[in-house]
Amino acid sequence: MTAPEDIRTIEITEAEAGQRLDRALGSHIAELSRARLQALIKQGRVRGARGTIEEPGLRVKPGERYVVAVPPPEPATPQAEYTSLAIAHEDGDLIVVDKPAGMVVHPAPGHAGGTLVNALIAHCGESLSGIGGVRRPGIVHRLDKDTSGLLVVAKSDVAHRGLSEQFAAHGSDGRLSRRYVALVWGALDRPRGAIDAPIARSRHNRTRMAVSRASDARHAVTHYAVLETFRDEKGVPVASLVELELETGRTHQIRVHLAHSDHPVMGDPVYGSSFKSSARRLGETAQAALARLGRQALHAAGLGFEHPVTGKRLNFESPLPADFSAVLDALRGSTAKMPAPPKKRTK
Repeated sequence: MTAPEDIRTIEITEAEAGQRLDRALGSHIAELSRARLQALIKQGRVRGARGTIEEPGLRVKPGERYVVAVPPPEPATPQAEYTSLAIAHEDGDLIVVDKPAGMVVHPAPGHAGGTLVNALIAHCGESLSGIGGVRRPGIVHRLDKDTSGLLVVAKSDVAHRGLSEQFAAHGSDGRLSRRYVALVWGALDRPRGAIDAPIARSRHNRTRMAVSRASDARHAVTHYAVLETFRDEKGVPVASLVELELETGRTHQIRVHLAHSDHPVMGDPVYGSSFKSSARRLGETAQAALARLGRQALHAAGLGFEHPVTGKRLNFESPLPADFSAVLDALRGSTAKMPAPPKKRTK
């Protein structure tokens, strides 16, 4: 039996006079995103005194009434796949997952299955809301396939909307914090600082990003603090353990910024391939551990945000995965280590 439509009747207030219809409806139906309301309007699911309304930008007047018919969510697409997940937190509105390296977040060409979304659909089942009209988890940020660590995913429309706002602000309002740890080649010029360089899709390879001054480049800032620096037998810096915080959230931002600074993430097959020969400067144990890692040494170690429904501050920490720790331990055992600078937030 098909579930019935959810019928909502909205009356426009004096304060909403002159607003766009989609924005005015959003102030009354908080659990639906503006994009979802725009889609419903274009689908002819909103009626007013003048009949069916199909223009989201229609300016509303006080006292007008609109009837919104919200259809039940469609079955999940993609399909559920039962995969073990490391869950740091879960409630009725969201779930925080410690994603392993090698797992793609969302289905895409070449990765139709085996993704985090497939696993979440199986794990959450009917507890997922109909975000965007389809019953699936709400992805508000991503981690690269071979980057491990913490990821928050919305289970309800309200959470999706609230988390999206926090990630759009990139922590400028104090609600969101994201901390990464990476092993990089060499030693950065200063113990702490910021890499401020705009990023755009590469003109030479559309699958890669690059620092660019092109008109379509987007503002990007990464803050860093060097925790440890490792030297070879001659005392020359060969690698560093670095803590990073994002002020913006561009695709591949950390990897691109560090490569642009001539200190790419160790093991990065895309942005650090020119540094493969640097592995010869490592001790045998470190060389072997890096070869076994087989990916970029980048881990999303800390995540903090304001719960979009309860308003409670939530903070999570993820320990380094075993393959990352093996490289770090090998570096500590086979090279000289410089002392870490005093701990301090990079923002």
